[in-house]
Amino acid sequence: MKNMVAAMEFGTSKLVALVAETSGRQRCDIIGAGTVVYDGYMDGRWNAPAALNEAMAEAVRAAEDQAHIHIREIFVGVPGSFSQVRTVEVKVELQGADPRVTERDIAALLDKATDELGPVRGSVIHRSPAWFIVDDGKKTLEPVGMHGYELRAMVSFVIADQFFLDDITERFRSLGIQVSGCLSTPVGQVMLFVPDEERDRTAVLVDMGYLTTEVMTVEGDAITNLKTIPMGGGHIAADLAYGLEITLPSAEQIKRGYVYGLSAGQSTFEGTDKEGNSKTFTREQVEKVLEPRAAEICEAVRDAIKDTGVKLGSWSPVYLTGGGLAINRGGRDFLAAKLDKPVRELPRKAVKLSSPAYSSALGLLDLLIDTASAQAPGGMGGFFRNLFGG
Repeated sequence: MKNMVAAMEFGTSKLVALVAETSGRQRCDIIGAGTVVYDGYMDGRWNAPAALNEAMAEAVRAAEDQAHIHIREIFVGVPGSFSQVRTVEVKVELQGADPRVTERDIAALLDKATDELGPVRGSVIHRSPAWFIVDDGKKTLEPVGMHGYELRAMVSFVIADQFFLDDITERFRSLGIQVSGCLSTPVGQVMLFVPDEERDRTAVLVDMGYLTTEVMTVEGDAITNLKTIPMGGGHIAADLAYGLEITLPSAEQIKRGYVYGLSAGQSTFEGTDKEGNSKTFTREQVEKVLEPRAAEICEAVRDAIKDTGVKLGSWSPVYLTGGGLAINRGGRDFLAAKLDKPVRELPRKAVKLSSPAYSSALGLLDLLIDTASAQAPGGMGGFFRNLFGG
């Protein structure tokens, strides 16, 4: 049986509304997508709150037109800028003459972690284990049936800013749409794109967007650290616009076409000033303005990883995504030089919206489908029933 679901991802420069048709966890087709450029957010607040509702409505309309449905309910992705991650380590004693880990022990451990987390400013929207350890054994995510006397775990909690939850719910209500639930966009990204075996060894995902850069460390099924850096690709474009005295759209085009690496890329770039006059720049002129800001962001990423205290071994991968640097040839190598560590591109997971700029939206959709499959009492049909009207 096929079902449909709608979701919206809030990036720092664009809104992405998606409608997907699913017939189970292994099959999901995007049948409608609406992308709208807007002013985004900084420091936990909207840059242009008065214009946000119309941008949301426009993205929804575009997705509805493609999917040929009317959206009545929608799931919302909570971005990293409106989230915080906290981890708790807990343990329980195993009971019985021949004690072995049961599902009940795991449930008790997770509940204990929630109790020890205590009051939070916001709402917990995601809870997941980074690892379990039985006695003094190795870390695992599948402890059920293991013999021992003590079960330990690190449990991660993603806490959403209450302002974002309340504000977005009210904005959708004014559009005649009900918010059915809120999910963590960063969690969706790491779970979709970082392979299980690499998450078991601890990995890092860097999402450089337009106004912010999110640095996530992930272990097991959990994000263990989330740092938001208040710089992104838009700051590189702004520096170009100011330094070369051209319009911001022209600067954005130069930024997108720039190839990192001394012997690569085009030798001249074209831009337009505020009077509409065409200007030509050498690669050296562009590099002098562009690369210092890119280096500053990459160095901030390096410092953010260092501040987590997580020791990354040579086996721990670093991935780069987002529209700020990952779309540029040589961008990953530029970041790798600052980190002194290889940086990988994300594996391709979809035919549609396959650009790194859409990885967060695809991750959100995947997490939604996964959550629906795992938690719906009535199955997928029960979970999605009545989401759409005629």
